[in-house]
Amino acid sequence: MAGPRVTHLRGVELDVLDLEKTAEFYRAVWGLEEVARDNGTMYLRAGGTEHHILTIHERPRAALHSIDFAARDRAAVDGLFARAMAEGVEIVSKPGDLAKVAGGGYGFSVRTPEGQTIAVSSDLLRHEEAYNDSSKPEKLSHVVLNVVDIEKQGAFFKDILGFRHSDSTSFMDFIRCSADHHSIAMARGHGAGLNHMAYEVPNFDGLMRGAGRVKKSGYEIEWGVGRHGPGNNIFSYFVEPNGFVTEYTTEVERIDEATHIPGTPDYWQRVMNGNPDRWGMAVPSKLLREAMAGKLVDENNQRCEDIISRKMAS
Repeated sequence: MAGPRVTHLRGVELDVLDLEKTAEFYRAVWGLEEVARDNGTMYLRAGGTEHHILTIHERPRAALHSIDFAARDRAAVDGLFARAMAEGVEIVSKPGDLAKVAGGGYGFSVRTPEGQTIAVSSDLLRHEEAYNDSSKPEKLSHVVLNVVDIEKQGAFFKDILGFRHSDSTSFMDFIRCSADHHSIAMARGHGAGLNHMAYEVPNFDGLMRGAGRVKKSGYEIEWGVGRHGPGNNIFSYFVEPNGFVTEYTTEVERIDEATHIPGTPDYWQRVMNGNPDRWGMAVPSKLLREAMAGKLVDENNQRCEDIISRKMAS
């Protein structure tokens, strides 16, 4: 595609039921660091130089708030917004200066055909130095969405934001906006929503030590440790306090644009024999499958609403 593209996945924003409880998990258990907060919103960084990779907003209902991508500069932001306007995409906010507490910069927001908010920005503040702890995330690797219409949703990312196709299985399409094998994957069959978020750690030893820390904190490994087919990444999945699925991953395949040929569902069926774990040992738990489908978030939201209703009635 000619013209501007997003350059990489910057972060994800979540609406959460309890800001402090969620922050305690992501800081003490998951390994992120708070960099700023304001009016019920907190920004957390990973080990890389990105200003923040996770934003949590305290809200009455837990939900995916937005997925945030980077663009090269202000001209690229304006060019991407013009393309979105020309394609009739739903606009959430027009290009403008962003809040200083969130790293500043310049950006806009739009909605995908299935209702998820996508933010695109440039010129955010960055940390001067990365910190070195292989058991903690260095960046957000990818976000997986449950989709109703995979063709329409995929066209949005490719036609508006400049994504390229990496691989397809019978269950998922994998698309990229950088050298990483995928920054977005789209899962068929669960309806529209968030399937999971994956945070990349530097190496296999770091993944094992990080997973051990999470497990010692009372969160069971719901799937893993294993290695996926498309992307070739090692994985370990957990369910965090709001019911969202969060993953440690490492050794994600890097794509050579000149030589990469996307795998087809038939190819991956032959290679993997229908198993999403190359090593053939890891099986997702029932709890994880329910969480990936959004059931646990829905149940937590309902429980919270019931408590509020009882308090109002008393």
